[in-house]
Amino acid sequence: MTTERLRLVPLGPEHLEGTWVALQDPEVLRLTGTHASFTRDGVAAWLAGLSARDDRADWAILRAGDDEHIGEVVLNDPDADNRSAGFRIALGAPRWFGAGYGTEATRAVLAHAFTTLGLHRVELEVYAFNPRAQRAYEKAGFELEGRRRDALRWDGEWVDTLVMGCLSNVETQQED
Repeated sequence: MTTERLRLVPLGPEHLEGTWVALQDPEVLRLTGTHASFTRDGVAAWLAGLSARDDRADWAILRAGDDEHIGEVVLNDPDADNRSAGFRIALGAPRWFGAGYGTEATRAVLAHAFTTLGLHRVELEVYAFNPRAQRAYEKAGFELEGRRRDALRWDGEWVDTLVMGCLSNVETQQED
């Protein structure tokens, strides 16, 4: 998939360095609620196995001008009966936040989900301490549907998870 500024390509072993760097960034880990620790070999094995998975589609987010790996975006947990899937995205470092890359990648994946895959619904969860991501999701067409109270324990504090959904009849290519 391509957009004005991005290329979304299947995530794989060739993206180990960018993925590994992102997993070392404390802010990326906080925004994704990641408590786990990873080994480089474990991440390499995970990336090597993604192409064989039929329960998810993972893409590396590359800047179109220089192919710099700036994050990843995923459709997961497909439900064929209900034509729905989960969504998640992670930009790999704070320097990529606030530039519209997340919204742009989200819109591209939603268009793919609804047009190519024929999904009716895509849903996600975002932590309440990440209003920037919530706004990016809203710009892409997601609506707030609910709240899971005290769903994450982070630095000794309980954090709510916001549940958002986007339906195929919602315009996902709207301008800011």
